[in-house]
Amino acid sequence: MIKIKRVYEKYEKEDGYRILIDRLWPRGVSKEEAKIDLWLKDIAPSDKLRKWFSHKEERWEEFKKRYKDELKEKGELINKIREMEKKHKVITLVYSARDEKRNNAVVLMEFLKND
Repeated sequence: MIKIKRVYEKYEKEDGYRILIDRLWPRGVSKEEAKIDLWLKDIAPSDKLRKWFSHKEERWEEFKKRYKDELKEKGELINKIREMEKKHKVITLVYSARDEKRNNAVVLMEFLKND
């Protein structure tokens, strides 16, 4: 089972194995607070794509398309996530974006389900 959660939400035992999927460490969160088991920064959108998107709602559909194209080139990292899911049963993809509906975790989760 794969779940997604903001890093600013309270850690719960039910989160299972927590994977941070952002390129940058979240502001104002210590490593102890975050309780991250694995930081897969290279699964995050490229800096160029992240800066272009800039969390602008009108760019969401195009961001999804471009990020999925990037994910197609990251098979090794996708396999790593799948391995962690098999090993730990429950994993949570942790992200820091404010928008809970339009962020890289949502796209990654969709990609993992449809890949």
